[in-house]
Amino acid sequence: QVPLVESGGGLVQPGESLRLSCTGSAAFGDTFSNYSMGWFSQAPGKVREFVAVISRAGTVTDYQASLKRRFPISRHNAQNTAYLQMNNLKPEDTAIYYCEARNTVTGAIPTNLEEYDYWGQGTQVTVSS
Repeated sequence: QVPLVESGGGLVQPGESLRLSCTGSAAFGDTFSNYSMGWFSQAPGKVREFVAVISRAGTVTDYQASLKRRFPISRHNAQNTAYLQMNNLKPEDTAIYYCEARNTVTGAIPTNLEEYDYWGQGTQVTVSS
């Protein structure tokens, strides 16, 4: 069982919205609020890229600069879930979106994939008319 499970992807038309969810499964086995949560995207033939990250308590966020306005990140620790709201979707947003978790006592909100401890299997987002 994978520790993180993403959902909410799908096929949409340009301009539409999606909300991705990332839930810590039973295999996660730890307090969700101990983890900073990040989202990364991987388009066909490309490396996985940073999208957004949110701190343990949800008070601090960081974004890929070009996505900040369209893709707000949030979390609900009582539900062990992080979210990525995707607005005004464009064809170039087409990718598999992965949720990542980083256990931190310092409150770090990493933007580098190598700094994360757990990840899910991803959810496909396709934007096409």
